[in-house]
Amino acid sequence: MPRFAANLTMMFNEVPFLDRFEAAARSGFTAVEFLFPYEHPPEAIAERLRANGLTQALFNMPPGDFSRGERGLAALPHRFDEVRAGVETALRYAEATGVKRLHLMAGLADPADPAARDAYRRAVVHAAERLAPAGLDLVLEPINTRNMPGYFLNDFGAAAELIRELALPNLKLQFDLYHCQILHGDVTMRLRALMPMVGHVQTASVPDRHEPGTGEMDDAFLFAELDRLGYDEFVGCEYIPAGNTEAGLSWFAPYRRA
Repeated sequence: MPRFAANLTMMFNEVPFLDRFEAAARSGFTAVEFLFPYEHPPEAIAERLRANGLTQALFNMPPGDFSRGERGLAALPHRFDEVRAGVETALRYAEATGVKRLHLMAGLADPADPAARDAYRRAVVHAAERLAPAGLDLVLEPINTRNMPGYFLNDFGAAAELIRELALPNLKLQFDLYHCQILHGDVTMRLRALMPMVGHVQTASVPDRHEPGTGEMDDAFLFAELDRLGYDEFVGCEYIPAGNTEAGLSWFAPYRRA
């Protein structure tokens, strides 16, 4: 049975961020993820995890100035020093929280631009090699350009090709069911083909990015398929509740911890 991680950036927004850990645990989640922890000291995040018996499943490395539209720095030429500094910041939070995987956002760039491709490759190699001694995986996530216009890594095939080419043992694919359906469709067959390199899975309904089971995909079938494929890591609930978070958790009842 899949193990789900509540995404605290999107879910439980009825309460302040640090209070969302308790809300997630009270609702039956055993793990959490979020986009970025950097507005809070690592010790504060770690304490909320411990107090509520939660596992940290994932978070992103610093993305640049998110409030001003930056969506990662890895594919941006001349920003490598900031990427490198961001890796070190993320490692401090990883040590405090016990997370086992970190996501490196690519940024807004043309995937056909040789300079952007070289910058991205350099950043990915550096981050993966820096994370390896700490026993951490680096995950790469293709993101659809409807939600994030101009995003560099917008193709699951391109992500898989790079992961195969680099052949770094701790470099994995972050497979978001929502993004895959919008970008390519044929989600089940792509899961089957790419599962050997998958390090993290996320879910949301399509097209509105609300609770699983409320859109065009058969989410319950896909969750069962993850079991059939032997996936035993967390599934991040990176969806926007259609209303009150707790009121929308009926989909979660079959998977909720006792």
